Amino acid sequence: MRRVLSSFLHAIALVAGVFGLGTTASAQDAAWAPNDDDALLFDVRLGKYRLGDGVRGYRTPAGVCIDTADMIMALDVPVRLDKKLRRATGWAFDERHTILIDREANLEQIVNNKRNLSASVIYDAPEGWCADVNALSRWFGITIETDLANAIVVIKAPSKLPVELSIERRERAAKIKPETVFDLRSLPQSKTPFRGFKTPSVDAVVNFGIGREKGKTDAIASYALYATGEVGPIAYDARLASNEKALPESLRIRAYRSDPEGLLLGPLRATQIAAGDVSGLSSQLAAQSTVGRGASITNQPIERQQTFDKTDFRGELPAGWDAELYRNDQLLSVSVDRADGRYEFLNVPLLYGRNRFEVVLYGPQGQVRREERMIMVGADSIPPRETWYSASVVQDGQDLIDFGGADRRFGTQKWRGTVQLERGVDARTSLSLGYHNLYVQQVGRRNFLEAGIRRALGPALFELTGSSDLQGGSAIKAQMLAQLGNSYVSAESVRGFGGYRSDRLRSGVTGEHRLSFDRLFKLGDTALPLHFDTTYVTRASGQRNLTADARISARIGRVNMSSFLEVEREMRPYAPNPPDVMTAGLLGNGRIGRVSLRGEARFRVSPESSFERVTLTGEWNGKGDGRHRADWRSQFDYDARSKVARVALGYVRRFDKFALTAQTGIGTDGAVRAGLNLSFSFGPDPRKHGGVRLTSSRIAGNGQILARVYRDANLDGVRQFDEPWEKDVQIAAGRVPVDRLTDQNGEVIIDDLSPFRPVLIGIDAGSLADPLVQPVGPGSVITPRPGVTGVVELALTSAGEVDGTLVRAGGNGMEGVDLELVNTKGVIIATTRTDFDGFFLFEKVPYGKYSLRLAKLSAEISQVNPQLGTALIDVNAVTPSVHIGIAAADPAAPRIASGQ
Repeated sequence: MRRVLSSFLHAIALVAGVFGLGTTASAQDAAWAPNDDDALLFDVRLGKYRLGDGVRGYRTPAGVCIDTADMIMALDVPVRLDKKLRRATGWAFDERHTILIDREANLEQIVNNKRNLSASVIYDAPEGWCADVNALSRWFGITIETDLANAIVVIKAPSKLPVELSIERRERAAKIKPETVFDLRSLPQSKTPFRGFKTPSVDAVVNFGIGREKGKTDAIASYALYATGEVGPIAYDARLASNEKALPESLRIRAYRSDPEGLLLGPLRATQIAAGDVSGLSSQLAAQSTVGRGASITNQPIERQQTFDKTDFRGELPAGWDAELYRNDQLLSVSVDRADGRYEFLNVPLLYGRNRFEVVLYGPQGQVRREERMIMVGADSIPPRETWYSASVVQDGQDLIDFGGADRRFGTQKWRGTVQLERGVDARTSLSLGYHNLYVQQVGRRNFLEAGIRRALGPALFELTGSSDLQGGSAIKAQMLAQLGNSYVSAESVRGFGGYRSDRLRSGVTGEHRLSFDRLFKLGDTALPLHFDTTYVTRASGQRNLTADARISARIGRVNMSSFLEVEREMRPYAPNPPDVMTAGLLGNGRIGRVSLRGEARFRVSPESSFERVTLTGEWNGKGDGRHRADWRSQFDYDARSKVARVALGYVRRFDKFALTAQTGIGTDGAVRAGLNLSFSFGPDPRKHGGVRLTSSRIAGNGQILARVYRDANLDGVRQFDEPWEKDVQIAAGRVPVDRLTDQNGEVIIDDLSPFRPVLIGIDAGSLADPLVQPVGPGSVITPRPGVTGVVELALTSAGEVDGTLVRAGGNGMEGVDLELVNTKGVIIATTRTDFDGFFLFEKVPYGKYSLRLAKLSAEISQVNPQLGTALIDVNAVTPSVHIGIAAADPAAPRIASGQ
């Protein structure tokens, strides 16, 4: 109706012009004012989307004007129009694109560009301001065109506008059915075979600089290379790092093989074997996890923690990078770069139930990398009647190849060996047994036996562990994890006897007792996780120590804060007690406007108030987006112990191929440093045989997939030589955003996938311009491996529709019943719900053959047989629309009660 009315008004204006009912052009310009004869009503189109409820406008002697308030609402931009002050202020699509229209001052200012308003730019209409289309285009930084014949306003922009992205998000959300759970194992699978030699992928960080400290000037050059690849059935990774003279300092190499299904080494059914630079095992009373050269083997699930109440996190941390650890969105700890190029978060407490950990890495070029890990703590820690084993031999803190950097060495540098077994007795009980040969500092080499029993009771998990060092010393540990509503409680008690010493029980300690409490509070829409723990330690000398730690976190908008308070009390048997030590701190990160901030501050509250350390890093987002953005980065550090403050300023520029940072810094001790940091990755290009790919993405540490999209003309599921590749297709890869469309060869590379985690690679059907072309199936599941490119081929085909009416056998139509359309491989292609009369319609059904059935839950509620007696449905080019007619649902077989 709106379009008919607009066209009618337009026709009247044209007729008036043809028959001379108007005045001359110059007279019309002088006398024209908005009137009903020139009124227009437009639809607003942005790509394939219709915005708002239309906009009003008028045909003027100079062209077309549009109601400004209507356009502001249609585009959803934060511009305020004040009719009384005759001013419009705000910004459009980007906070830097500011708008100021002042009719009293006859001024138009867009960002920093000023100009006078001409008489034909804005007219006063009964609805409000009616602005010329060209002026609106200039104000909003887009192109606005009018199609009078079809009463349409067409919006064009160089990139997707926020309003368009919002519509796309709503469309994607509308397609999501919360009750649907995807079992990736039931979907089509793609395998990347272990075969031949795969050229390694390399992540590189190179630093150049010059520094002056203590009156001496030195040139600085360093690098760190991380490589991954495969040779036959064996995968490997390696890290080569230099000192600041560009001389090799350490080389770590690990050869390994991982299989989440546990099919390695035949009857051993190992899930992972490794040799080279590996991680050692930990236990409750004897061994702490270590890293060094050695070997390990296990059949445990790859991501399972070694102790049920704590876990460790380790990973590569290149120079200049920081790491933060989160548990269930609560910021727990921060790790800065250290000499051995690793980050470590050790003995991180676990809560009963679901623990979602996230390690966030921040790079010097503004990179942000996330590593997620889910740990469940509960009754089903090990399946009944299954046995898990682990074994490792490690030289603590020693790299496989050391170039003599003694000042970089960590740990004892001694060999240690560990063997552990765990057996599931029933669904709630398990037993463990372990042997450890360790070198314990201040004690020497010791052999330990350790045994434990674990039992679940309701929403609580208990474990009792005993250990002996085979030389007269022994220890016992009891611990508990429990969930009480929204509260989590953890308790443990350790007692040592006969001079027992180990990695876990320090020298001179006879007892260690700990109690912790976690609770999630709500303040409006803000979640406030509260953590409190206290530890009481007894020593053979009679000295006792009591420490208490309270922490509260909050996420408000885009700011995540975590504050803590630590209290330490020392009680001496034969001397006055020293004053209590109280330390407070604050961890935080967030975004304020275009500024991203993160920092840590620690200060002593008592016995003397003083700062201990403060670190603050700020980043300002510059122009551009994605891989073509230029940013500024600054950092401030102050260490109260050395009384030295340092300030650094860096300029970050990211490109497709690499990222570059120029940074300079100065300290109050007179130290000055300036340098360049170059970060890039290179490896084989899967699109070109023998080609090399250079990118700013991290391809050695993460998985990568080459997705190919083609048109499956004969519906055989295999691309033939004459079937064309499809370009400009959007690919979906789990939670990883894919910011590129397929090229002219139908290919796109997907980076930054988590290794060894299955991911569904599919086609985003909502992005297809032609609704009569749809993906064949949901996609394919593939498990990425680090540094290796997997290949997935995805098919498109023409689409049709299927309709019919669902009734009970001999009865009426069935309303509100969920139906499934299943292909010949048993994969559900589409679902729909019947109307009030039983009518159903499947739209956008890819060509193929299907069967029709009721969803399991709908069949159970309706008490009918889920299988319908319809013939095989064949949607093809000859019959794109299949009309089933009546589909009758037979009653389900009666259930016969039995007793004994």
